Amino acid sequence: MKKKPLPIARITALVICSVVALFVLLPLVAVVVGSLRTNGELISAPFSWPQQLHWENYGHILSDPSTFWQYLLNSIIVLIETLALLLVVSCPAAFVLARMVFPGREIIFNTYLLGLLFPITLAILPIYIMIRSLGLLDSLNGVVFPQTAFFLPTTILILRNFFRAIPRELEDAAAIDGASSMHFFWLILLPLSRPALAVVTMLATVTSWNNFLLPLVALTNQSNLTIPVGALQFQGQYASDWVSVLAFLTLAMIPAIAVYLLAERQIVAGLTAGAVKG
Repeated sequence: MKKKPLPIARITALVICSVVALFVLLPLVAVVVGSLRTNGELISAPFSWPQQLHWENYGHILSDPSTFWQYLLNSIIVLIETLALLLVVSCPAAFVLARMVFPGREIIFNTYLLGLLFPITLAILPIYIMIRSLGLLDSLNGVVFPQTAFFLPTTILILRNFFRAIPRELEDAAAIDGASSMHFFWLILLPLSRPALAVVTMLATVTSWNNFLLPLVALTNQSNLTIPVGALQFQGQYASDWVSVLAFLTLAMIPAIAVYLLAERQIVAGLTAGAVKG
């Protein structure tokens, strides 16, 4: 039996996706390969494969607890606190705005969506004044609270749409069995919403991990710096040692990539499935 040839549209899509993937992967590969070379090789032949892999470039970074490990710990603390606070606030808010009917619901929801119109760069000065007045300057919480506030509109938008797509019959059946709205929320709605929760978790993880401007403004003590600001600090200290800088950047990428690989299936399901169909 002869195989049918691929349609032109599918071939075109595959070519476009391959080109985009190539553009995304090439810089990452260049950073990783460059981190395993010597500075002389990097300057004389920047695009060639290293003659010998120099794993010792990572050794002096990992052996110094006051640089990479401290920055990594700070970034993990900020990420965990941000995710916990974000989910605790956004899940009930999205549930109320999606499943309950009351006067002013759409006005409240649209007010949340207004937050999408204001990037953090425009509000950085008021944020700095606010965290300074609250005594949160040079504190990790001074990054966590504003960061969570700016994540809320996107998170509530995603979760609300997912919650609304879950059939009303499930809630009615739960009510007949004696379940309250909160029981339905905790025992039925949230387990069914794992794909959507994975999507918002991944978006928040990547954004928090790469957040540069807010930690740069809020944190001054080197022991409190996160990975992006720490990378800038590290680059300033090793301006002539480019292979060490590339090794630092490679190590900084690993946690975010690992989180994505672990949650890949749930993320794809959340982006494609939408919800449970009745």
